Amino acid sequence: MAEGVPCFQQADSASPKTEKPDGSAVMDGGYSFSQCSQSGLATWRPHVPEYTPLTRDEVVSVVEGRAVASRVPVNLHFWVHANTFEEREPQVLEILNRFPVDIQILPMWLPGNFRKQYDACPIYSWLPWEQPPAVEGAVGIDAHVALTDWNRIDEIIANFPTADIPPYVIGNAQEDAGAYRLMQWFFCLFERHWSLRGMTNALMDYYTNAAEVHRLFDALTSFYCKLIERAAAETRCDGLWTSDDLGTQTAPFFSVDIFREFYKPYYARIFDTCHRLGLHAWMHACGDVAAFIPDWIDAGLDVLHPIQKYCMDDNEIAAAFGDKLTIFSGIEVQQVIPWGTPDEVRAEVRRLMDIYWRPGEGRMMFTAGNGINGDCTLASLEALFDEAFTYGAKRAAQ
Repeated sequence: MAEGVPCFQQADSASPKTEKPDGSAVMDGGYSFSQCSQSGLATWRPHVPEYTPLTRDEVVSVVEGRAVASRVPVNLHFWVHANTFEEREPQVLEILNRFPVDIQILPMWLPGNFRKQYDACPIYSWLPWEQPPAVEGAVGIDAHVALTDWNRIDEIIANFPTADIPPYVIGNAQEDAGAYRLMQWFFCLFERHWSLRGMTNALMDYYTNAAEVHRLFDALTSFYCKLIERAAAETRCDGLWTSDDLGTQTAPFFSVDIFREFYKPYYARIFDTCHRLGLHAWMHACGDVAAFIPDWIDAGLDVLHPIQKYCMDDNEIAAAFGDKLTIFSGIEVQQVIPWGTPDEVRAEVRRLMDIYWRPGEGRMMFTAGNGINGDCTLASLEALFDEAFTYGAKRAAQ
């Protein structure tokens, strides 16, 4: 699962407003804007940024390999969980206040697992029944099993949610001020599969219940494509960002053959829908996913995040795929961010930009690999932001 995934709406970097949203929109995964606003980022808007936000056209040029941007595009704000810094939260917000957001994230409202999870839309769920009583004792999130019996697949498909059910698709959308706008939901196919079946069952299903997995993935994909179409019709967007953490720290969860049979055809349908609507297709995938990158590219993927350090070799990925795929490079958050010195953080920013930025093309944007939490020092956080913008400008000028 994408650890620490934020669900708040990134604010437009050019607006001086500071009002908080009303917290009425409940998003995928059971989070709400009111819960997420505790981070201080749901409505945070820069007042006097030291840098000018990049325009939509600049970011598009970087994604499409014809860079005309004045610096490497950056969105670090999305991953900073300011509330986890506790008493240091005001200082965190001061740091964020100095830097713009180049990529505006627009979270999408997806169904819950069970009926009545959303008061505003109780029938908006993947499964057509209410949540059973919770299992007693501590249970890992990937051990919860919502769909215990594939014999109910006909009932599930017959009652599958449609994209016209929710009253809106993108909640709390900020005004359009010309930034690159990225609609976003996490948990696409693999993550949706195990969130319904539990991890152990999901990994066995490819061998024991292949037909049922295909029926589920086909229904999910049809839903996603319609949701993308609706969002694109209702809100100006430039790309779609979804996720499937297909890798462990040392290897993929399954073989390339499994990927090609169960995943690639459905990803291709989603990416084709994006391209037909003039959108870029983005994927977040933690862990070692190097084996899947050629097939993702073949299916039409435009942007991949984060290329996790200690799982894959940045130089090898850049050499093999840097001219075919844009990397949304994420600084490592398990060791570098919590334990590195400010100078080590700065050095890592430069290392990633030196590897992935392609002069005259771009093909690289910068962010965090995952959530930045209270184990990060303020000095390292400030170094991260400062180096990302200062060295990003130098690198783009080379």
